[in-house]
Amino acid sequence: MNKYARVLSPSSTLCFTALIFLLSLCTVNKSWAAAAVNSFSDVEIQFSQRNFDNKIAAVNWLSQQAYPSPSQAKQLFNDLLSGRIFYHKKQKSLFLIADHATGQLAIKLTSTFTFDAEASVDTDAPAKGLTESVVIAKKRDFKKVALNNKLRKSIRLGIAKLDLMSSDAALREQAIDDLLGNFDPAIQALLRQRLAVEDVEQNKTSLTLALAIGTAAISEDKTELLAAVHLLADSIEPTAFSALDNIVNTTADDDLRQAAQRGLDSYAQSQKVYSTLETLYFGLSLGSVLALAGLGLAITFGVMGVINMAHGELIMLGAYTTYVMQQLMPDNIGLSLVLSIPAAFLVSGLVGIAIERGVIRFLYGRPLETLLATFGISLILQQAVRSVFSPLNRSVSTPDWMSGMLEFNPMLALTYNRLYIIIFCLLVFCTLIFVLKKTPLGLQVRAVSQNRSMARAMGVRSEWVDAMTFGLGAGVAGIAGVALSQLTNVGPNMGQSYIIDSFMVVVFGGVGNLWGTLVAGLTLGLFNKLLEPWAGAVLAKIIVLVFIILFIQKRPRGLFPQRGRAAEE
Repeated sequence: MNKYARVLSPSSTLCFTALIFLLSLCTVNKSWAAAAVNSFSDVEIQFSQRNFDNKIAAVNWLSQQAYPSPSQAKQLFNDLLSGRIFYHKKQKSLFLIADHATGQLAIKLTSTFTFDAEASVDTDAPAKGLTESVVIAKKRDFKKVALNNKLRKSIRLGIAKLDLMSSDAALREQAIDDLLGNFDPAIQALLRQRLAVEDVEQNKTSLTLALAIGTAAISEDKTELLAAVHLLADSIEPTAFSALDNIVNTTADDDLRQAAQRGLDSYAQSQKVYSTLETLYFGLSLGSVLALAGLGLAITFGVMGVINMAHGELIMLGAYTTYVMQQLMPDNIGLSLVLSIPAAFLVSGLVGIAIERGVIRFLYGRPLETLLATFGISLILQQAVRSVFSPLNRSVSTPDWMSGMLEFNPMLALTYNRLYIIIFCLLVFCTLIFVLKKTPLGLQVRAVSQNRSMARAMGVRSEWVDAMTFGLGAGVAGIAGVALSQLTNVGPNMGQSYIIDSFMVVVFGGVGNLWGTLVAGLTLGLFNKLLEPWAGAVLAKIIVLVFIILFIQKRPRGLFPQRGRAAEE
């Protein structure tokens, strides 16, 4: 018999099986031992391994122990997420490295995390007080601590746990929000501990809500569930809605289902209310844009009777002025935007004066020729912009103070840029009212608009007033371009999108009446946004246009008709 073909006896097979079983038990016990974390040395070992479960165990130990302090543990977690924590392949020690590719300083993490990362990561020498810092000699000796999605989630959860123990009430509030909907018994216990010592009323309310969501998800006691459902029914948090919806779909108890359904109905009603408020806000912002675009046209069209088809291009020049200012001041976007307001007023105003002195003054009394001439000027301005800036759209940056949202609750958040445009529109309107009511130019403009012959007889230079009035209207159009640059891309054709809307606002409000222009712009903006949800954007505009046509048939002079020469003619 071949010696390699021998068959094991039954007793030998049993011994072999027992040996394999013992070896497997040893392997399992070894893996359990590797996952046990009782000190920072164990944390270093787990982070240097490939097993992500072991790394999660290390993260959980750091967060539960808040080791060595909540702020230091949170700093380590943030550095892990940003990819700045490495381990030495041979030493199995953790190091903080700002940029591994450039071979910067490697700061060893000691058992007390005694390092000042901000002061040392960008230097080539050990920071003051750091005795365990080395300059990287061989990059291959260090390897980044690898992360996966599950580990990142555990790290973010650990940060939330640490923030929950913070002395800063705002950090605790954010941590509670992050833990909403987390049903882990350990997390629920942590929330109960925090509720017992929390002294901020808002945070107490949030903690109570978080515990109610957890109770609705994991409790089997009907009394507890009913109490949690009644509490969730008054909340507008999305996680509360999900918890109530889960009860409606899974519970067999009629009382629970009905109570949860009432909560869902209340949530839906609140959602409708806040959605309407948000739509009204969008309508006001759109109305502010329309009012800004129409104010300049109300001055030139109402006072001078000029149908200025180049008004949209004057808006475009203001937007391009904003773009140029940002190119000149790329490191200070906020200041460049503020300085763009007077700059756009001057640029568009001077172009407007040039148009009035060069073309329009020869065409007074001939509206058709004025319309054709200004239409030709609009084409010239568009082509000039294409030649200087190219036909491509330009993007204008939004400053930090105009970015973000003003959040009132989970259902209502208002964007800052639209809020600033509403305020800006009101400021421009008040400034125009002041100029026309309280300055010599305004007095002369009103005199010429009411009776040109009498004003000239009183010594008013009507030609100078015409030029200044057209320049004022053009300058206001340029200011409108500054506002529009924050909402849309700047391009040669952007003015064409607002010329028709501007005329609609002016005609609807009353030709030459600034109050009518403001009211008409805000009204049309609100009307448009209220129609969009069920009619769509295009059909909403058509309905608005039809409404204006029917309104003008009934009231040809608009909401607030102008008195004087324009009305007589």
